[in-house]
Amino acid sequence: MRIRLRTPRFGALIVLQGGISEDDHDDLNGMPTPLVVDEPVEGVISSSGDADAFVLTGWAGQMMNFEVDVDTRDPSAVLNVTLSEAEMTLKSKPIGWATKAIHAGEEALPQTGALIPPIYQNSTFRFATAEACVAAFTNEDAGYVYTRWGNPTQSVLENKIAALEGGEAALATASGMAAVSTALLTLLASGDHVVAMDSLYSASYNILSEDLRRMGVEATFVDATDVNQVERAIRPNTKAIYIESPANPTLKLVDIAACAEIAKNHGITSLIDNTFASPCGQQPIALGIDVVLHSMTKYLSGNGTVVAGVIVGSQAFIDRAKKGTLRNFGGVISPFNAWLTLHGVATLPLRFERHCANARVISEFLESHPAIQWVRYPGLPSHPQHELAKRQMRAFGGMIAFELKGGRAAGERLVNRIQICALAVSLGDVRTLICHPASTTHSEVSPEARRRAGITEGLVRISVGLEDAEDIIADLDQALT
Repeated sequence: MRIRLRTPRFGALIVLQGGISEDDHDDLNGMPTPLVVDEPVEGVISSSGDADAFVLTGWAGQMMNFEVDVDTRDPSAVLNVTLSEAEMTLKSKPIGWATKAIHAGEEALPQTGALIPPIYQNSTFRFATAEACVAAFTNEDAGYVYTRWGNPTQSVLENKIAALEGGEAALATASGMAAVSTALLTLLASGDHVVAMDSLYSASYNILSEDLRRMGVEATFVDATDVNQVERAIRPNTKAIYIESPANPTLKLVDIAACAEIAKNHGITSLIDNTFASPCGQQPIALGIDVVLHSMTKYLSGNGTVVAGVIVGSQAFIDRAKKGTLRNFGGVISPFNAWLTLHGVATLPLRFERHCANARVISEFLESHPAIQWVRYPGLPSHPQHELAKRQMRAFGGMIAFELKGGRAAGERLVNRIQICALAVSLGDVRTLICHPASTTHSEVSPEARRRAGITEGLVRISVGLEDAEDIIADLDQALT
């Protein structure tokens, strides 16, 4: 008996339960047989079991259960099952963020009974036959070859992040900058042009302004808070629009949907670094963005123990990035870091809720302090783009920027006096981290570029942690006084 399944949704994982004979599938011990649908074409599952009913279950960002009654007594019979997008929606049970963070992506795991996804800490994989080895090289869904090409632990993490971001597929990398560089190198070639916002993480800015320029790629930096500047900067050879929102470290916002529409109207690819917001804070793909990037070092892992990144996008784009740039340049995530990140992602919705609650209280305290000139937090009504934040963000995050009246000297005095907050770069940690961008994270950016981006000498950035908000406030107050 064969079942042909056709689904319109990329990245769906379909599992066939029932009708599987242990004689035919000794390696499965009677457990469900997985079928990954990588493109909207029919997939085939064969079985000679004698069961008279099958259940199809799957994951494409939702928990789905499909019951299909078939007569398996005729081994030559073929059942064609076509699932439309509407049918998949009607027959699905929506699930929440916390459930996705814990369970998504784990359907493809071997059915060993292990509750936690295991770590496959190995570099290469063994094949039973020459035919199996050839199959894995010609069709990567047939098996794993080498961890630079892919690893089961990595795959679980990628499926989980894709589900959280609402993308077709994801690709984990060795760092956030490996994600940025892999995505850009997949898209761009000599003679191409990029429109980027002027307020970016320093390494992203440097890749666009220096490294890619050496390779013949030009970048124009604009104030992307004005989407008209984005559109006016587009040239005939523009291949990408690159933004951050909220931006690092200024907490400027970009109208994500408007930028995505501009990109689509011109037939170019839109990319966003979503690290500051996390999947819990905003959903850029739902707003029309093509490619979403994260430093998983930050909120996704959440404990300061991992350096990792991820790219989320269409299956076609992820395949290009995986089989080309990432594989050839080698910026792959280690199985151990993928496993550690899985543990962090499971608690992301719970942690992010606390980050946001603490940040709101602390931003209100800072706004009322006489030593501070202004505060930027998307959740504050005083943020110049607060209305935009309410339209495109589900939650406002744990990042705050503020300007000290005393400039750089006041900033140095503040970070030298803190006791609970940690003077450290990075963000999204359970601990509250504070830094002075002009002298640390953005010190390699020219003073003129910093000025244009709004990174002043008195600007301080706080990544609010999970401590008691009252203790963070007390620490900041004594350091500011």
